Amino acid sequence: MSDPYTPRPAVHEQEVDGIGSVRVVPLAPAADAPLLHRWVSGERAVFWGMNGLTVRQVAEIYAHMDTLDTHHAHLVLVDGTPAALLQTYEPQADRVGACYPVEPGDIGVHLLLAPAGPDGARPGWTGGVLTAVATYVLLVLDRRRVVVDPDVANGKAIARFAKQGFIAGPEVVLPEIDLPDVYLPEKRAQLAFLTREVAFGR
Repeated sequence: MSDPYTPRPAVHEQEVDGIGSVRVVPLAPAADAPLLHRWVSGERAVFWGMNGLTVRQVAEIYAHMDTLDTHHAHLVLVDGTPAALLQTYEPQADRVGACYPVEPGDIGVHLLLAPAGPDGARPGWTGGVLTAVATYVLLVLDRRRVVVDPDVANGKAIARFAKQGFIAGPEVVLPEIDLPDVYLPEKRAQLAFLTREVAFGR
């Protein structure tokens, strides 16, 4: 039986050693909101900044993002099972763009991994997902450099990116955003960068 995500056209597909078939598909805000709400409501996702929101509020946030040309949301599927939420954005159109000198070819990424399944953590699984994400943003989208901005208190994410080859940049304060459609509190972040040359040697 096919999974419910099969009808969605993948923007990227890749076989990754150790984890299986990875597909990156567009997020469907209304349909995916219950799943995302479970992910973002857990204590492990506190740094994602959506703890306490309702399913409807989560759907509204991603419905708003779906109207933007500069920000995009996707599900990362591993063998048909949702494994991560991937958001990509143009740094110059995001608050991070005010915190570092944006270069041509830069792309911003936010990545929320799904909670571990009943079998617990799988060695190499996170690295495999990050490899597929890097392939998509750097090769498929033809970008030169990825920027990430984990909270300075999120040591696990910072270490995970460093293990994947990201180079630490400056510690910055992302300004508060208070708009009718979106609110983001001030955030102290550790910027980190991964170039296409470092990731793929080209």
